[in-house]
Amino acid sequence: MIGAAWNLLLGVAWVVLTGDFSGGNLLAGLTFGYLVLALIQPQVPALAGYAQRLPRLIRFVGFFFKELLLANLKVAFDVVTPPWYMRPGVIAMPLKARSEFEIALVANLISLTPGTLSLDVSDDRRVLYIHAMFLDDEAELRRNLAELERRALELFH
Repeated sequence: MIGAAWNLLLGVAWVVLTGDFSGGNLLAGLTFGYLVLALIQPQVPALAGYAQRLPRLIRFVGFFFKELLLANLKVAFDVVTPPWYMRPGVIAMPLKARSEFEIALVANLISLTPGTLSLDVSDDRRVLYIHAMFLDDEAELRRNLAELERRALELFH
């Protein structure tokens, strides 16, 4: 969080120093700020891991959009074809997420994906109950959901 605050400060300082108060110039300032922080990161312990977060975020967004597209296509195909292939069911997925924020993030990402819906979290916060529209291969679904959780949690660790 400290890295993001410093990056914002450097971006705003760039805008003030250049005198161009446009969105593009702010983006340029944030980019230069990010590069400066990435260069000094080894010397400043408070910035540990900051430079790695943006590439992780970009990879996660690409991964999630790919999964979102594939899930949309699968649901759309099932809706428009006469013999429906859905085999709905509920699974209990063990969670690696521990904080309330992490659990909420994973549950919402799962619910955003067509064909899956987060139903509930166990009282001990270790299991997430998920309704799946296609439960033909439970092992594959569990692998996909575990990969989604792993990549989401990687953003914060």
